[in-house]
Amino acid sequence: MSRRSLLIGAGALAAGGAAAAATAAGPAGAAPAPKGRYRIDLHAHCLPPEYRESLLQHGHYTIGGYPTPQWSPESAIDFMDRWGIQAQALSVSDPGVSYLKGKDARDMARYCNTYASKLFKKYPSRFGAFAVLPMPDVAASIAEMEYALDTLHLDGVVLLSAYDGVYLGDPRFEPLMAALNRRQAFVFVHPAAIPDSAKPSLPLPDFLEEFTFDTTRAATLMLAGGTLRRYPGIRFQLAHAGGTLPFLSWRIGVAAQTPVGTKWPAGVPRPSALEVQKLIRTFFYDTALSASEAAMRSVLAVAPRSQIVFGSDWPFSQMTFLDGGGDPAPGLSSVFTTDQRYDVEHRNPLKQLPRLRSAVD
Repeated sequence: MSRRSLLIGAGALAAGGAAAAATAAGPAGAAPAPKGRYRIDLHAHCLPPEYRESLLQHGHYTIGGYPTPQWSPESAIDFMDRWGIQAQALSVSDPGVSYLKGKDARDMARYCNTYASKLFKKYPSRFGAFAVLPMPDVAASIAEMEYALDTLHLDGVVLLSAYDGVYLGDPRFEPLMAALNRRQAFVFVHPAAIPDSAKPSLPLPDFLEEFTFDTTRAATLMLAGGTLRRYPGIRFQLAHAGGTLPFLSWRIGVAAQTPVGTKWPAGVPRPSALEVQKLIRTFFYDTALSASEAAMRSVLAVAPRSQIVFGSDWPFSQMTFLDGGGDPAPGLSSVFTTDQRYDVEHRNPLKQLPRLRSAVD
């Protein structure tokens, strides 16, 4: 990404942050936010020291067009205390460890997961974690998943929407999905950056649009390929309110029953429009950078409130959260009552992560 594109993105973020500060109390007549430090953040990132150093050494100076941020547990706790967040379930963002190969990727995944497990032992009521896996190496990823969940007792797994251009839902990932299903795992699906050669050249950072589109692609392929039908035990959380999936939900179902459906994957039963709607309701949708009335009402049109969970996307969203008091997600109060917000921001996330729930309670 060019310096000009990066500055455009930074300017947009700064403007968004100013707007959020100006409306911190929420629109007139909106329901007040619950009181106290009550939020459980299921879309929050960490950059352990050796991992961040490795990213920079390999040229990852930006992530999705956002300057690779500094991070520490102390700064995360400071952020949480300022914005009413009780705990964060931490994950490694794009590119995961997929920029490395072989043993280097396996070792970095183990380092990140072990680092995270030590964090929630030191700060038991403030942190949880989702395990990063050395994808696209499926066999190594299954081994790391088992170690992370069974030995380190992490709360779930984070997967990118695609690895080397291969999306979740592809048959190559079937053994991992089966292993996750056996453990009834919670899986956070985070978007991945698309190579410059495979997308339009626009003066905008990926996180503004492309990230949401890539989440949509992964979700659609998991629908089309039958992943959700075969592995109902996996609980998938989609970043950023599911990208454009709520908008496309009807189109996906209808297309399966038209001549377009002849392009459906070979050997996979074509879902009906009704089945697509049913499966879309099983995803969890986080509020990260999507806590607006438009985004939340779109999600509620395809899924119940019980499937919406709070996310901040910190520290990659820190430019949108200016110092001071108030609510960094005022749009939630335009859609939900105070008690409904407590569902979205507290009860719903904790229902999915029993280890963290026991630590917080």
